[in-house]
Amino acid sequence: MILLFLILAIIVSAMFLYFTQTGILRALLVFVLSFIALNVLYMCFWAIVGLFIDNSKPIRRQSALCRGGCVGISTLALGYCWVRTKVYGLEKLPEGERFLLVSNHRSLFDPLIFMKYLRKYEMAFIGKPSALALPVVGKIGYGAGCLPIDRANDREALKTVLTAADYLKKNFCSMAIFPEGTRNKTGDTLLPFRPGAFKIAQKAGTPVVVAALCGTESINRNMFRRVTDTELHILEVIPADEVREASTKELADRSSELIRKCVEKAESETENAAGARTA
Repeated sequence: MILLFLILAIIVSAMFLYFTQTGILRALLVFVLSFIALNVLYMCFWAIVGLFIDNSKPIRRQSALCRGGCVGISTLALGYCWVRTKVYGLEKLPEGERFLLVSNHRSLFDPLIFMKYLRKYEMAFIGKPSALALPVVGKIGYGAGCLPIDRANDREALKTVLTAADYLKKNFCSMAIFPEGTRNKTGDTLLPFRPGAFKIAQKAGTPVVVAALCGTESINRNMFRRVTDTELHILEVIPADEVREASTKELADRSSELIRKCVEKAESETENAAGARTA
């Protein structure tokens, strides 16, 4: 998307230079202004789309337009913040069936990475109500199937679990949730997983995809200064029959252990690589 905006801005500035025969500096100014304008117009378009999204009740189907908006906005944000991601294990993902994805959570950018790199799987996220209250992206996310979960209110949280399971059953979209319940800012590898998150897959009769993100906690620190290298690992797919037979605690323990090992290995490799560079 950024490349497209750059190309369009170059075309506009080249046409301006050709027809006005003015200097390079003015053409450069036109290029910069055109690039900024294209970005503003893009976000205005999604703001207008959001006006037609009713977030007071569950969706009847996932909006392909809103899903495209989530992917596009995620791609722009990651590009402007210089985030580079290597993806491992995509071949493990189920084809032709919905699933619940669970992952660790270290950054506000985590959902954006999943949206961009797993766009083929039509995913929606379950997150804090404040995330879906954000201007533009909140309404677009809701239209794409994203749901707020109020973990302080058990009744409302159960409603969200049942709605998410219903979306899976009706084949609206695949769902994703961070079982830690919040971003991990402690320095520990993982926060304890909340078993209730796995009830979604049990009620919907779908497999659970266990994924791990590595390096995303550095994005805010590196933003606009240098590239942040991150990793997305698809670790395991727990089949629907195993999900149905296991307890939610067993599923939480199994998933968290897989993610813990992956993150610790990635951190160890990063430290070893940094040590080798300074040696």
